[in-house]
Amino acid sequence: MQDDTTNAINIAEDSDNGAHRRGPHDADFDRLASLAATLMAAPAALLTLADAHGRQIVQAHVGTSAAQAAEALGLAERFLASDPAEARDPTFLLRTGAPIVASGRTVGALLVLDGGERPDLDKLEQLQDIAALAGSLVVLRDRSQAGARAEAALVHAETRRAIALEAAALASWVWDPRTGVVECDTLLPELFNMPPAATMRARDIVVAIDRRDIGKTRKIFQEALKGSDDYSGEYRIRGFDPPRWLAARGRVVERDADGRPTLVFGVNYDITERRSAEERQRLLLREINHRVKNTLATVQALATQTVRHAREPREFLDAFSQRLRALGLAHGLLSEYEWRGIGIRDLARLELSPFGDAEAQRISITGPDALLTPDQTLGLALILHELASNALKYGALSVPGGSVSVSWTVRTTTGDKHLELEWIESGGPKVTPPTHHGFGSILIRRSLAKVISSEVTHEFPAEGVRAHISMPLGETLEA
Repeated sequence: MQDDTTNAINIAEDSDNGAHRRGPHDADFDRLASLAATLMAAPAALLTLADAHGRQIVQAHVGTSAAQAAEALGLAERFLASDPAEARDPTFLLRTGAPIVASGRTVGALLVLDGGERPDLDKLEQLQDIAALAGSLVVLRDRSQAGARAEAALVHAETRRAIALEAAALASWVWDPRTGVVECDTLLPELFNMPPAATMRARDIVVAIDRRDIGKTRKIFQEALKGSDDYSGEYRIRGFDPPRWLAARGRVVERDADGRPTLVFGVNYDITERRSAEERQRLLLREINHRVKNTLATVQALATQTVRHAREPREFLDAFSQRLRALGLAHGLLSEYEWRGIGIRDLARLELSPFGDAEAQRISITGPDALLTPDQTLGLALILHELASNALKYGALSVPGGSVSVSWTVRTTTGDKHLELEWIESGGPKVTPPTHHGFGSILIRRSLAKVISSEVTHEFPAEGVRAHISMPLGETLEA
């Protein structure tokens, strides 16, 4: 037979060309074969069952050796084929037998072997009862094995589900609104900052939600219970700073005759990282909006002052475009760092690189790295640009042998840190103090002082221009 009945029967073949087909030993079948032999007062009995290929195999035997039982398989096959009349074994004759039927199909035979007379009708009926017991036993074993396979499949499915939930960091739960009990996996109490448990009380979960989110969460959940079925919400958990955010997804899967929910399934998962990223994004957008407004005001002031001090349109265009470029470089660097501020080394290298010499190191930059705020970054970028532009036009960078040293130190006084930056030019033409100051000098000394809380001194000794800039700092970066 090609069904679960025969699939449950294994084939065990001896080494002599597969002649001895044996099923796995089963004490219950042994007892039935022995009972059949006792009933008939016969010296031997044979119980056979079909294997997965439909061939009869020895399942149990009494009064014969294993080899004799295997040789007598032909008796069982001829008996089931309704041709048992002259069937003989070298030792035994077939006295009588009964087919074994399971689930409406003939799956084997129970044979009584010897050379005696056929039994009376009553004993034949009793033998058939024993064969029926064998058939029932086959069905029970099949169902047991099918149940074991189903249970194993369920365990495998549950294992896969658990692995999938764990990989996705999902905490699953089942809630009975009538009792208020929530059955859950081990991750759910952990997410709610509670001791490990397999069950929780719904009210304890609600209490664990941040009070700022309880009202909204309760409203959405009540709507799901009343009829929408599906629930989706996000809330913070008490006791965490910064806050822990959880998302919840649930569904009412059972209701009673009155429409009241009786079973709700759902999952929770941690979305703290996502919410933190969203909050950083909102803060960044607000910061960008604020900086754009400030930058537009700065650009407007640069345009106004550059026009006022320019003697002709070309001079205005050149000066204004260069200042915008300096401002744009600083903006680009700030954008890369999401407007959290940047290190002074990066800023100095970026702003002064257009004024350097590829063949000779004419601008030296030294000092510990320190974090500048966005306002300080933009203000110092314009100051460095103006100093370098003047050095290129009139100072040390206007001649081949000139050089510029840019260095700074961080000074700590009563817990406050200050950046002390020195701009020193040397090797250039003899410096003559200017009789009047253009917008660049004004920009360096006064216009940005309030914006970046800086103090700037701009000096013109004969050996080279000097500038000293002092401003407060927030933190010092590692080298």
